[in-house]
Amino acid sequence: MATRSLGTILNAGTQKIGGLTSIGGLELSSDTIDVTTLDSSGGYREFINGFKDAGEITVEGFFLGAKDAGQQALYTLFESGASEEFEVVFPAEAGASWEFTGIVTGYSTSADLEDPLAFSGTIKVSGKPTLTTTAA
Repeated sequence: MATRSLGTILNAGTQKIGGLTSIGGLELSSDTIDVTTLDSSGGYREFINGFKDAGEITVEGFFLGAKDAGQQALYTLFESGASEEFEVVFPAEAGASWEFTGIVTGYSTSADLEDPLAFSGTIKVSGKPTLTTTAA
């Protein structure tokens, strides 16, 4: 049975980032290395796995300004270029979370006449993320 996203949170260190409406997923991928030789059979290229990349996650939400220390922390991380431990915690029914080290590579705010103040950010995953699952 599917689980609703409501209740999913993102922490930067120990600081919860508030006002989020969307947390993009990690996109794990692997480079490939061509190991085809002149005596490879069948006329097809052969490959092995190379380096893995956990990609980046994007976050979007309502801009809360001074009302949310988590959004301020995300901006501070962008300005400093420092890496931080992040955690995406899914609702208890899902029994899962992602933990990873990342750097904030993007931060923006927007103001549209018919919409609430908004912000978005991008976090590049550095190193291997850990998916933890537990029985609900």
